[in-house]
Amino acid sequence: MTTDVLKQFTRRPPPAGERCDLCGEPLPAEHRHLVDTSRRSLKCACPPCHLLFTRPGAGQGRFRAVPDRYLTDPGFDLDESDWNRLQIPVALAFFFRNSELDRLAAFYPSPAGATESELDPRTWDAVLGRSRLAELLEPDVEALLLHRGRGDSVTCTLVPVDVCYELVGRMRLHWKGFDGGTEARSDIAEFLERITAAARPLEAETGPTAASARPGPPAAPPESGRPATHSGGAP
Repeated sequence: MTTDVLKQFTRRPPPAGERCDLCGEPLPAEHRHLVDTSRRSLKCACPPCHLLFTRPGAGQGRFRAVPDRYLTDPGFDLDESDWNRLQIPVALAFFFRNSELDRLAAFYPSPAGATESELDPRTWDAVLGRSRLAELLEPDVEALLLHRGRGDSVTCTLVPVDVCYELVGRMRLHWKGFDGGTEARSDIAEFLERITAAARPLEAETGPTAASARPGPPAAPPESGRPATHSGGAP
């Protein structure tokens, strides 16, 4: 046998692609996620498994399908004193309702991962509760992403919770030094641009009533190649 033929038998097989964490089916590069509410983790899901857990009460509520809606409230505004009340030391933070612990949770991304900030429920009501997005927020699977931009303007966007884990993963992957470095800042700017492009103003999404903004069947899978946690721990 020639050397080239021998290499065919000794060459390691290519790594297997990702599989659904529930049924084991192969997953496409772009796929959806479930939240394991008991373990606070994300699970990769094939389309049938994801669809199964969009139904209320499926699996006794342990797994919840992460929806794919992005909403903004053009009327939302925070001044400097409101931002300070949130006690967030950076320009980005996300907030979600943790149904397993029966409390509100606030996190901000850092080079070490997601850092939790204890948020008094009264502060949530006073600062964020006045936004219509807070009323639409689905526990565990959606979050309010706050970004304090130039001029101290603050945007609030309702996003799928796995997007927030993606943000955390991006910072851990690219952050260097004290201020993050050029690559990290550029990467986060691109991330925020994508969120802005995907988000719809609240009026266009809800119509005459807020009820119509409740998530329906998933419209499209999230982007592939994300450094977000899949079946590992989550905030």
